[in-house]
Amino acid sequence: MPQKLRRALSAAFPHTIPIFAGYVFLGMSYGILMKTSGFPFWYPILTSLFIFAGSMEFMTVNLLLGDFDPLQAISIALMLGARHLFYGVSMLEKYKGMGAKKFYLIFGLTDETFSVNCCLEPPEDVDRSWLYFFITLLDQSYWVLGAALGGIFGSFLTFNTEGLDFVMTALFAVIFLEHMLSDKDKTSAWIGMAMSILALLIFKADGFMIPAMLLILGALLLLPKKKEEKA
Repeated sequence: MPQKLRRALSAAFPHTIPIFAGYVFLGMSYGILMKTSGFPFWYPILTSLFIFAGSMEFMTVNLLLGDFDPLQAISIALMLGARHLFYGVSMLEKYKGMGAKKFYLIFGLTDETFSVNCCLEPPEDVDRSWLYFFITLLDQSYWVLGAALGGIFGSFLTFNTEGLDFVMTALFAVIFLEHMLSDKDKTSAWIGMAMSILALLIFKADGFMIPAMLLILGALLLLPKKKEEKA
């Protein structure tokens, strides 16, 4: 492997360790679910390679077991993945000039990968496009590994995986706290918290995600104008 790629891989790996802890166990629970639902072990591996969207993959189990309804599948996928529209817009500058790697970076932009890449500033001696690429690739590899283990050994594993999904929530909390501590201007963080709480109170837990992102986006778009007016 060329030295440039080795440096990027070495720099990417430490940032993905917390995601490894969550993805392997969540991927295993998905593989176990597929196995116990009657699918062969290679089904969760293939879906993890070509769908790679945790919530949608879990939903795929029900879609495959039910009647064939492509419109329903498309609508569910759009609803579950709508938040990625906001992720994509915020990563336009980060992923600018990435060449062919940009297509994979878009495909692999999960919640957790976005949380790392959006805040990460590459070291001077590391190629940023390869750094983001390896973070995305490692994250997907962890999920595929977990799904494969769950699919292969799902019939023999009996441990209780309830509560493991909280690992991802904890990861987001840690990333947010690190961002709060390192960023001198905490205005955007406070706006995000306030808009999220407001949306949660109005739309409740099941439907607050998209309204919260719209409120945050609107508030952040107005923020520069307010600063310019004060100046």
